[in-house]
Amino acid sequence: MTDYHLPPSLHEFEVSISAWLAGFAAGNPTCEAIDRGAAGEPEPRWYVRLRGDEKEHITIWLTLGQRTLRYEAYVLPAPQENVAAVYEMALRRNDRLVGAHFAIGVEDALFLRGEMPLAWLDEAELDRIIGSLYSYTEQAFPSLVRLAFASKFA
Repeated sequence: MTDYHLPPSLHEFEVSISAWLAGFAAGNPTCEAIDRGAAGEPEPRWYVRLRGDEKEHITIWLTLGQRTLRYEAYVLPAPQENVAAVYEMALRRNDRLVGAHFAIGVEDALFLRGEMPLAWLDEAELDRIIGSLYSYTEQAFPSLVRLAFASKFA
C-alpha cells in the first residue's frame, strides 16, 4: 500500500512523533527514557518509559501503522490467584476508559491498548494518549496486583 493519500506522509508522521516525544521528555521528571524500536522492524515503534507512583515503571509502546497509531502499556503479569476476578475487574474498568481498553496479551499478561486514525494525530492527542495510559495504569494497578497476587500481600 502507498501512503500518498495521507495529508502528511508516514515519514512526516514518524519525524513529528519523534520530535513530540523529545519535547515531552525534555524537563519532564516522570519520563525516564524514550527509545526507538529496532531498525529492521516493519513499522516504526517508540518506547516511552515513565516513573510511576503505584507501579514503579510504566512503559508505553507506540506503533505507527499505515493508517493508524497503535499504543499499549503493560499493566500486570498473568495473575497467579483470583484469575477470573482479576480479568473481570479489568473488563469492568473498560466501561470508564476513553481511548484505551484492558486486554489479555502474551502469556496472559494484562495490557492497556488502543488505536487511533493518523488523521486525528497531533501533539495534543499524543500527550493525551500517554497521559491516559499512565493514569489508567496508576489507578488500576494497586487493586489488580493485590487481587492477582493476594497471598504475597497477606
